[in-house]
Amino acid sequence: MMGSLVIAGLGPGAEAMITPEVAAALDQATDVIGYIPYVARIAPRDGLRLHSSDNRVELDRARHALELATRGGRVVVVSSGDPGVFAMASAVFEAIDSGPSEWRELDIRVLPGITAMLAAAAAAGAPMGHDFCAINLSDNLKPFDLVLKRISLALEADFAMAFYNPRSKARPHQFASVLDLLQARAEPERLIIFARAVSTPKQDIHVVPLRDARPEMADMRTLVIVGSAATRQVGRFVYTPRRA
Repeated sequence: MMGSLVIAGLGPGAEAMITPEVAAALDQATDVIGYIPYVARIAPRDGLRLHSSDNRVELDRARHALELATRGGRVVVVSSGDPGVFAMASAVFEAIDSGPSEWRELDIRVLPGITAMLAAAAAAGAPMGHDFCAINLSDNLKPFDLVLKRISLALEADFAMAFYNPRSKARPHQFASVLDLLQARAEPERLIIFARAVSTPKQDIHVVPLRDARPEMADMRTLVIVGSAATRQVGRFVYTPRRA
């Protein structure tokens, strides 16, 4: 008997930001699979098996979930934020694309969550109020030259930009390169938001002009938002006019 597979987003951190739809799927699950810190957010209970793994084995994790569902499990694959934004939904469908035909017959649902970009934007005001883009600065799955090219083109188009995974211990120099590019191409007063640990008790929202931005202002728990040329500040809030 075939089971089911739900790919769910746990939101940016606060339990209140987990949607009722996702909470219901977790209540009915026999297996929850995901990256170690995300699975740690799921409370153990009788009849629930928790499967956690490292952050660089997404395809293996997806195949494991599909195999469990094929054997009859009610499987939930968890990501932080939204599962379709730099997360597990794409990995699951990539596994299906190259996997056995029976995986295509599974009952699969993708349940949205509040991604860090939207949570950070709301905490800061409305910096994504007009056209924007999201760019993952990690080079784990693409060359860093491509990251810089996409940022350069987004600057040319004057998008507001949200940067995921800006700076880690393994690649501290890359965000410095991004700031060098921004500071060479954009006006020094352009606003940058450093939003760390959004929606948690440790939330910190820091707004600076581009000329004052420094690499050490970001880490892997930080979502960075770069305003467009029209983005402005009013009191403690940052917004981008809708007619920019």
